[in-house]
Order: sequence, then C-alpha cells, then structure tokens
Amino acid sequence: MKRRHFLSLIGGGTIVAVSAATGVIATRKTQTALLPWDAAGTQYSDPRKRALSWAILAPNPHNRQPWMVDLSEPDQATLYVDTNRMLPHTDPFNRQITIGLGCFIEMARLAASHDGIRMTAQLFPDGSDAAALDGRPVAILKFEGTAPKDPLFAYALNRRSHKVPFDTSKAVPPVALQTVLDAAVQTQVNGSVLSRHVQALRTLTHEALRIEVETPRTYVESVDLFRIGAKAVDASPDGIDFTGPVFELLGAAGMMEREALLDTSSASYKEGMKAIFANTDTAMGHLWQVTPANTRLDQITAGRDWLRINLAATSQGLAIQPLSQALQEYPEMKGIYDDIHMQFAPDGGTVQMLARIGYAASIAPSPRWPLEAKLI
Repeated sequence: MKRRHFLSLIGGGTIVAVSAATGVIATRKTQTALLPWDAAGTQYSDPRKRALSWAILAPNPHNRQPWMVDLSEPDQATLYVDTNRMLPHTDPFNRQITIGLGCFIEMARLAASHDGIRMTAQLFPDGSDAAALDGRPVAILKFEGTAPKDPLFAYALNRRSHKVPFDTSKAVPPVALQTVLDAAVQTQVNGSVLSRHVQALRTLTHEALRIEVETPRTYVESVDLFRIGAKAVDASPDGIDFTGPVFELLGAAGMMEREALLDTSSASYKEGMKAIFANTDTAMGHLWQVTPANTRLDQITAGRDWLRINLAATSQGLAIQPLSQALQEYPEMKGIYDDIHMQFAPDGGTVQMLARIGYAASIAPSPRWPLEAKLI
C-alpha cells in the first residue's frame, strides 16, 4: 500500500483508508484522498486511534503531513516529526512545520474530548533545537481522565484552507470576525475588516507572494508539490492542490505541466499567477497571530490556537486561507517580514500566522485534503 492510504505505526500496525475509482475529467473529484475525512473517528475501538484519525485532518504547511506516532505505551501516543517532509527553502527553521504539529495536537485533543476523554500534551520532553526539528519526540500525548466536549469539534469535518477567490461583494461582519478571534485561548490574535487595512494587506501579501514566486529556489519547492487535478491528488494526497473544473481541463490539455509552470515566459505560468493573485487580491479581511517569543513551545501553541481559529471561522460560514509568504525567514523576504513585525509586533514577539478571511466565491467547496500520520 502507498503511504497516502495509511498511517504507519511505530512498532507495527496501521490506520488504514481504503481506495476508490476516479470520475470524468471536467467534474472529477478526489476519491481516495477524501476517505480519511469520511472515515475519521469511525473505525477504531482504541480512543487514541480514534483521536488520531481526526488529528490527521489538521492543517499543516503545504499539506506535508509531517507526523509520526508511537502507540507502544498504553494510554499514550508519542508524536515525532518526519524530517523527510520539511520545507528547507520556504521554512528553513521548521517554524511552520512546528505550527502544523501544534494543529495536529489540538485536533487530537478536541477529538478525545468528543469521547469524553482528557488528552494532555507534554511538549519536547527531551528538549528541542531552535535551528531545526530532529528525531526527538515532539510531544507525549496522554489519554487519561475525563473532559467536557469542546464545541469547536463539531466543525472539524467542514474545515478547509480555502484556495479560491473570495466574494468581494460580501463584507465580513465585525461580530463574526470577533467570534473567530475569541477562539484563540493562548496566543494574541487580532484582525481587521476595515477597507483601508484590507487594501494595505492585499498589497503587502500580493508582494510577498510575488517575491516567493520570483525567487527560484522557493518557487521550485512549491511547484514540486503541486498536485494538479483530482487524479494527481489521489495519487499523492499531500502538497498544494489545484482541483476543480478549470484545473482539470488545463491539466488534461497539458497546459499545467510543471515544466511550463517553471517557464516564466509561458502562458501557463502567467495564467497560474493570475489565479494565485486572485486569492490575495480578494481578501475581505485579515487576521494575524502573535506569540511573545519564537521558541518551539510558542510555535506549538500558535498551531493549537490556529486550528481553533480555523474551526471558529467555519462555524461562522467564513472562508480562511493562510498567507504565510510574508512571514517566511529567508533573505529575499526580509523586507516584508520586518514590515509585518513592525506593524503587528512593534514591542517584540513573533507574528506566527497571517491569513485572509471572507466568503468563498466558488460554489464548489475547496478540496478536503487528508493528512496522514505515520504510526511508528
């Protein structure tokens, strides 16, 4: 079986998803890639496995799915990172990957609470390195005692990272934005739907995206992870998805081949840029998350609250998409990075996440991408 269909357990065993066939090109939808969403929480009597089958649906950068889990100890799951799934150019210090691991931990906690079980996390019990993640455990998750159900769990199956243009005729109500901001319990999260702020951040995030795309090594890192069309998603359900009728037809016509996308003079490249800039340029509000420092513990905490923010946005019918380019720590992005921190963390601290919010203009929902946990 291929890795995308299961979560391998350290010490043996798997959490399995079955396979299915594909449909016709223009209306093709992902089949095997959706199965972890459909099967979450339904297959296992072990409450740890039930929680993990939900945790693998958590958001993470470029959908790299960088988790491995050891279930050899009773009532415990030890979380590790798969160091083969890093993003060395856009995430050189593994900050974003660590945030994704925090999302995984919080989703597991929410799922356990749905079963009435308390899950706690002992973070980096053997220490950590600020320069890079390594083979030491990220967290020891303990499943013991009782807990009330967290109401945010109700939105787990509907949560998406929306990579579509937003409806610019539909404003985000301030009360809805405040509900999203209030979901964070451990980090400082602010946002704005004021037109002057929205326009300024549209411009800034557009520029940050341009820098990433025009920096060859960071652009290639992303293009290598493009999954163009539902068939490609099912074949490799990680990376950056391009699905829906337009991308299905472009892919079938050979107009979204990687070689063409890397050729900045090609029509494919130019059309692709229009598509991704349509996202930054249709933001109807933004929110940003700040932690006091930038330790691994801060990053995990940011991830835990980031998941909560996503679920709260879903509860309000809002679409949300991270715009992480401006926060990436490589030399070409330094000017934008410093600008963001001057605006949103003038007294110190680290801006961990920046996102656009609004109402998705597309009728079809954004794809549900499975996240897998390698059980070791």
